[in-house]
Amino acid sequence: MASNDNADSGGPGTSRGGGGTRGTTTIADTVVATIAGIAVRETDGMYAVGGSGSRALGSVRDRVSKSPAPSRGIKVEVGETQAAIDLEVIVEYGEPIADTAKEIRNRVTDAVETMTGLEVVEINIRVLDVHLPGSGDDSNDEETGGRSDRVR
Repeated sequence: MASNDNADSGGPGTSRGGGGTRGTTTIADTVVATIAGIAVRETDGMYAVGGSGSRALGSVRDRVSKSPAPSRGIKVEVGETQAAIDLEVIVEYGEPIADTAKEIRNRVTDAVETMTGLEVVEINIRVLDVHLPGSGDDSNDEETGGRSDRVR
């Protein structure tokens, strides 16, 4: 977790308040993971964040909590002034993976640094799969029990 003293240093993760300490601001890892997750999902060429295992577990959790977990497939380490982020993603077929990864890094870095003041020092992206057009999605698998249309 990031813990920032409200000193007048002006560095990343610190407030630029008046003289003296007025308290601390602590940013939880889950906050950074949520911000990163939203930024990743807004990237063109993305199909999903997280592998099938984390998405299946997240689907159950989403039904119980009635809201999706935006940090699924994302691991974060937050220090006092810096953050490192590991992402697992599935991209759309036909999208240039290197360009998509670069766009993910740019979006996540901008979002996390703007919202938290933390310096993002590393974003590791693991591309788990490529989603093929017409291969269905998770909602179709739930309705059919994972069976294809050719078998009833």
